[in-house]
Amino acid sequence: MQPRKLIIIVAVMLTLIAAGSYQWLQADQPAEAKGKDSHQALSKPFEVASVQFNPILNEKDKNVEELLKVTEEAFKKGARLVVAPEMATTGYYYADRKAIEPFVDTIPGKTTSAFAKLAKEYDSYVVFGMPEVDKKTDLYYNAAALVGPEGYVGKYRKTQMWETEMHWVAWGDLGVPVFDTKLGKIAINVCMDSAYWETARLAGAQGADILAFPTNSSAQAISALPARAQQNGMYVVSANRSNTENGFHMVGGSAVWSPEGKKLAEAAVVMDPSEDINETTITYATIDPKEYDNQNKEYLSERRPELYKDLMLKVAPWDYTKTAEPKDITAAALQYEPVIGDKEANRQKIAGLIKEAKEKNEDLNLVVLPELSATGPVQGLDKKEIEKLAEKADGETAQFMAALAEEFNISIIYGFVEKEDGKLYDSAALVSEDGETEGKYQKTHLSKNDNKWAKAGNDLPVFETAALGKVGILIGEDAVYPEASGVQAANRADIIAIPSAWNGQYGGDMEIEKRLSANPYPDGSMVTWDAVAIGAQAYTVVANYTGTEANYLGRSSLYTLDPLYALDQPMAASADSEEAFIVSFRTVQPEAWFNQEMLILSRQTAYFKPLIEE
Repeated sequence: MQPRKLIIIVAVMLTLIAAGSYQWLQADQPAEAKGKDSHQALSKPFEVASVQFNPILNEKDKNVEELLKVTEEAFKKGARLVVAPEMATTGYYYADRKAIEPFVDTIPGKTTSAFAKLAKEYDSYVVFGMPEVDKKTDLYYNAAALVGPEGYVGKYRKTQMWETEMHWVAWGDLGVPVFDTKLGKIAINVCMDSAYWETARLAGAQGADILAFPTNSSAQAISALPARAQQNGMYVVSANRSNTENGFHMVGGSAVWSPEGKKLAEAAVVMDPSEDINETTITYATIDPKEYDNQNKEYLSERRPELYKDLMLKVAPWDYTKTAEPKDITAAALQYEPVIGDKEANRQKIAGLIKEAKEKNEDLNLVVLPELSATGPVQGLDKKEIEKLAEKADGETAQFMAALAEEFNISIIYGFVEKEDGKLYDSAALVSEDGETEGKYQKTHLSKNDNKWAKAGNDLPVFETAALGKVGILIGEDAVYPEASGVQAANRADIIAIPSAWNGQYGGDMEIEKRLSANPYPDGSMVTWDAVAIGAQAYTVVANYTGTEANYLGRSSLYTLDPLYALDQPMAASADSEEAFIVSFRTVQPEAWFNQEMLILSRQTAYFKPLIEE
C-alpha cells in the first residue's frame, strides 16, 4: 500500500472516531465489551413497554409478522425498550425435538435480523423469547434475544427449566450475561429462572440496571419478580401471556417493577381460562436512569462470597442428612416494645408473653424473639454502654431462657449482645425444651449501625433438634442477602427463624396482584421475608419489635412454601400491638409439587460459581 493512501485511510478512521461513528468497527465484539460506563450518557427517563403477546402455536411466520407490528407500535409511542414473552415466535408447548424442529432459528439469524431493522429505525431495543438451534451442536435452547439500533446485541439461554420444555431443550450454558447498551446494563432471565433467586443474582452481581423477563407464567414466576428487583436494585420488565395453550393457562400480569420492588405498571391478571385475553396488551412505564444507583444495589457490595461456598452443593436424592419425617410446629413470634438497655424489664415482657402463648395453645413448641431480645436494639447507645450489656453465650440471658424453655416445654430462639474473646457480636441462640443450647449464630451481614460496635460472624449454620427438625437462624439484615438463606436451604433447613429489629430500613410491602395467590397474602406482608421462605423453601418465622422512638413496625409473621397454589397460608401480626403471634405449620411438605427437595434437585449449581468467587 502506498504511504499516501495509508495516511488518508488513517485520517478517515480518526475522523469517524471523533464523530462517534465507529460502532461498525466493533460489530463482532461481545456487547459486554462495548464501553463500561453507560451511566454517564444516561440522564433522562425513558419509556419501556411490556408486550403481553399471545402467539399461535406452530405459526412462526405469522407470529413474527404480528410481533414486529406490535413492537413498532410500542416504538412509535416512545418505548425505547420493548419486552415480549417467552417463546413468542412459536408458542410454548412442544412434545419433543421433532415437533419443534421446523420452527427453530439460529441467534443471530433470520428472526433477529427482522427485528434489527426495526430497532435501528427507532433507535430502540427489543427482547423476545424464541427457540434457538445451535448450528455447531444441533442442540435446541429456550432462548431470548436482545436486538438494538446497533443490530443483534446478545442472547440468553434459559438456565432453570420447567418440565414441559425439558423434552426438547438443552440446559442453558451461557450463564447470565449482562449487555452494555445505550439504556444501561441489560440482562435477561426467562420464566422458571425467577423461582431460583440465583439467576437474577448473577445479573445483579454484574451491575445490571434492567432485567428483561420474558415468561409464560401461571403465577409462580411473576410473583417472584418484586423480590428479584429489590434484592438486586434493578428494574424488571416482565412480559407474560394471557391465554391458554394445550390446557396450560397463563395469567397475564405483565409488569414493570422498580429497583425498590414497587409496581410501576401492570397488565390485567386473568386467573381463569374463561377470562382469556387473546389480543395483545401493551403496558408502558417510565425508567429513570438516576435510580440505577440505589440502596439495594449498594447492598451487593456487602456480599460475603467466602461464606457462600455451600451454594455449589447439589446433594443427591438419597441425602441422609435431610429431615426424614415432617414436624408439626406451633410457633409464637413475640412482638413487643423494648425498653432499651433494660434487661429486667424486657425479660418480664418475654416471660409474660410466653406464658400467655402457652395458655392459648398448649401445643406450642417454638418461640422466636426479636433481635437482641433482652437488651432491645442498641444503635442509640455508645460502644461502652453496649459493652456493659454484653455477656457470654452461657450468661444470665442464656440461663433465663433455658429456665423458660424447661418450664413451658418449648424451644426458644433469642438474641443477645455476645462477648467472646474480647469482641462483641449480635448473636442468637437456640435452646431446646430441656434447657440445652443446641446452637449459636453470630450475625454475618452487619448494618451500618452494627458496624459501629459489632464484629461479623463467619458461619451460616443449621441446627437440628428432635422436636423441630433442622433450623437455620438469620438476624435482621441477613435476610436482605438471599445467599444466606440459600446456604441454609442447601443444608436442608426446614425452618428459618429471623429475629429482627425492623423499622423499614430495608424491604417493603408486597405489591403483587392479590389474585395471583390462591391463599392470599395478609395485609402488611413484607417482600424480603417472604423471599427467604419461598427462595429457601423453608417455613420462615419472623419476630420484630413495635414502637419506641425508632418506630419499629411489628408485622411479626409466618412465611410459607407455596401460598400461590394453595399449599399453605402466610400470616402477619399487626404493626403496633404487643402480642405472642401464634402460627402452626407442618415442615418439609414431601407431597407438594414444589418443595425444598424439588428445589435442591433442580438447581443448576454449575452456573452459580460467580456468586461464590471472592
